[in-house]
Amino acid sequence: MRHLLLAAAASLALLPQARAACPSAEAMQALSRSILANTPSSPLTGMTSLADGQCAQDQLVQILVPHFGQPVGYKVGLTNAAAQQRFGVAHPVTGTIYQNTIRLRSGGETPARFGAVPNVEADMLVRVSSEAINDARDHLAVLRSIDLVIPFIEMPDLVLASGMDGPNLLAINVGARLGVVGEPIPVQVTEDFAARLASMTVVLSSDQREIARAPGTALLGHPLNVIPWLAQDLAQRGQRMRVGQYISLGGFSPAVPAEAGRTYTVRYEGLLAQPVNVTVRTN
Repeated sequence: MRHLLLAAAASLALLPQARAACPSAEAMQALSRSILANTPSSPLTGMTSLADGQCAQDQLVQILVPHFGQPVGYKVGLTNAAAQQRFGVAHPVTGTIYQNTIRLRSGGETPARFGAVPNVEADMLVRVSSEAINDARDHLAVLRSIDLVIPFIEMPDLVLASGMDGPNLLAINVGARLGVVGEPIPVQVTEDFAARLASMTVVLSSDQREIARAPGTALLGHPLNVIPWLAQDLAQRGQRMRVGQYISLGGFSPAVPAEAGRTYTVRYEGLLAQPVNVTVRTN
């Protein structure tokens, strides 16, 4: 019994340190002010784990909801090995997307300086149609649980002037801010549709100049592989995907800084009979 009491006391002694690593409410308010002012921020200090970054994110999302709208789903970041290596994280990370993230439609216009560190990224959305998605582990099971695949230009705000690491990426909500939504594509629950998602080529261009291209397999080997990973990540925090939510699957290629006076286009080749585009103009 004495040994048990000593062990319990030792565990309790560690709790203040663990809690202290989660940034304070004051620190998160200061970060939110920088985000809303479109001013780059210094990185948060004192975080020792991704759990601390998640704790910071939970605070930040609640602060920004009155400004960016209610949460409408999730985004998954670091869905390729190169991005994971850059941030020193061995797996993807999850953020929350807002109503503003999916507000702008293809062909729309937005200020280039929409954020503190504004970027443009080739992405893709899916819409959840069944809560069976939380238990889906193969491609056809995922397809049965979504009803739309949506071309999507994500416009993340990377917020920090320097010092980005895994905990800080989570703390800034994986950069979720704006996005541009293309024409939704009804899902086909077939092996062929799943194969086309993997074999398609996703091209990001600026004023007709190609910036980057990547295969569908750039996202965890297959875009639909993102969903089971997200389901398990959410389950560890007692959360589930819900019907009607949108999931941002991640960047097919690295994000690029947003520049004024550009028309950015993401083109999906090989998904349908004709290429599918989504565009946005920056001013």
